[in-house]
Amino acid sequence: MSTTTSTESRSRGKAPAGERIADWADGRLGIYSLAKANMRKIFPDHWSFMLGEVCMYSFIIIILTGVYLTLFFHPSMNEVEYHGSYVPLQGQLMSEAFSSTLHISFDVRGGLLIRQIHHWAALIFLAGMFVHMMRVFFTGAFRKPREINWLFGFLLFVLGMFTGFTGYSLPDDLLSGTGVRFMEGAILSVPIVGTYMSFFLFGGEFPGGDFVARFYSIHILLLPGIMLGLMVAHLILVFYHKHTQFAGPGKTNKNVVGMPLLPVYMAKAGGFFFLVFGVIAVIAAIAQINPIWAMGPYRPDQVSTGAQPDWYMGFAEGLIRFMPGWEVNFWGHTLVLGVFIPLVLFPLVLALIAVYPFIESWITGDKREHHILDRPRNAPTRTAFGVAWITVYMITLVGGGNDLWATHFHLSINAVTWFVRIGFFVGPVIAFIVTKRICLGLQRRDKDKVLHGRETGTIKRLPHGEFIEVHEPLSQEALHTLTAHEQYQPLEIGPTVDENGVERKVKATEKLRAKLSEAYYGEESQIPKPTVEEYKEITSGHGHH
Repeated sequence: MSTTTSTESRSRGKAPAGERIADWADGRLGIYSLAKANMRKIFPDHWSFMLGEVCMYSFIIIILTGVYLTLFFHPSMNEVEYHGSYVPLQGQLMSEAFSSTLHISFDVRGGLLIRQIHHWAALIFLAGMFVHMMRVFFTGAFRKPREINWLFGFLLFVLGMFTGFTGYSLPDDLLSGTGVRFMEGAILSVPIVGTYMSFFLFGGEFPGGDFVARFYSIHILLLPGIMLGLMVAHLILVFYHKHTQFAGPGKTNKNVVGMPLLPVYMAKAGGFFFLVFGVIAVIAAIAQINPIWAMGPYRPDQVSTGAQPDWYMGFAEGLIRFMPGWEVNFWGHTLVLGVFIPLVLFPLVLALIAVYPFIESWITGDKREHHILDRPRNAPTRTAFGVAWITVYMITLVGGGNDLWATHFHLSINAVTWFVRIGFFVGPVIAFIVTKRICLGLQRRDKDKVLHGRETGTIKRLPHGEFIEVHEPLSQEALHTLTAHEQYQPLEIGPTVDENGVERKVKATEKLRAKLSEAYYGEESQIPKPTVEEYKEITSGHGHH
């Protein structure tokens, strides 16, 4: 009957009410036109792009579980006597924050599972961000026009670190209280303004004041709000610029090969979300994390070996642990350099990877758009820098757990500390040299494959007695993949004498740029691709078996 009515209304020249409303909305908002233009966008179908999806889905899980936990958590430092289900702590004095966390863990239906899902999702979110950023870095996906998106991702990672720190500080247990005390000491080491910063952040002298309420507001409102905005902006730019893609036949800067957003990509993304959710739920159900009842409420006199932060903050703690305890008396003030210098190094090491896209763009002078990814071996210097940075990160992570390394492997804690001190300077240099040599070796192998083909393992004997191995020519697709990358030439300093014969003064920045360009793209930093003439000479039978 509704079909008949619709037909009759159309025959009278009047569309159904729902269609008229849709037309009216589209005329003012452009929703249908926008969807029609963008919902069929093509996205590459490569496993490495799922790393970003793992981060996004973990963030969604963090928000969903966090909303549930806020219904039962009391962010207060008011002292109460515990009378809950956990017998060993009954009758003890503790903060409301710690008491409510115990209530969530033992008395709220599903509370402990939700707590663990929330914590594990936070760890996986940051681990996914770390690996995703390294994938973007090593493949050169940060180049124009995606430099801003790289900065958005970097800020998401840094804000995620501090969001996680404020999160595990909320229960006011012995472990988190030790971490907050550690942070307070680092802030107090800042000359002149350190005391003011500490009072502003903690609401008074630690452990007094109500720092849990302040951390709670930062944790559930300020930092997640900024992160949500950054993630939306990040996704909008990904949608606008489209995904990068690896080299291959038919793939150019103007043409994307892959699956349409609707319905294929959205269906796969929906299934992947539930897969990520299920894996995190299984991990949370079988792997205990942050058992605050076993640690008890925070007391300054009960700190012992084994107090460790989550992995992403171990890097910052390691910087302080291996730093010598230097102090300087200056104008009646004691400067605690053993804490202040690591506090300065921490953002510098992070910022080094944040500004790298702009440094590389300045060195190359390349202002073109790039949508085709590099193979890491084809950018040896960049790849070596990335591995060196990760080496620094991991060595300082060992320093952040020097007590556990010493106790678990029966080592001297001094030996572990000195290993980290030396490794902090020597490790990245060794990693840089080894990685660069490996990349150059892989480039030589690729060049040999292009010129001589793939080794088949088949041995033949020629009439004159010589034994040779038969090489199989590569397919056109493989040849394109191995030779599609572009190789920059080192920049040279222009003429030092102008047209009038007057000597021109070469700027220091111009000299620096030329030296860096030579280091990046000189003869010792890349293997020249085979030329067409070389390929034709080999394949025509000269020296080809």
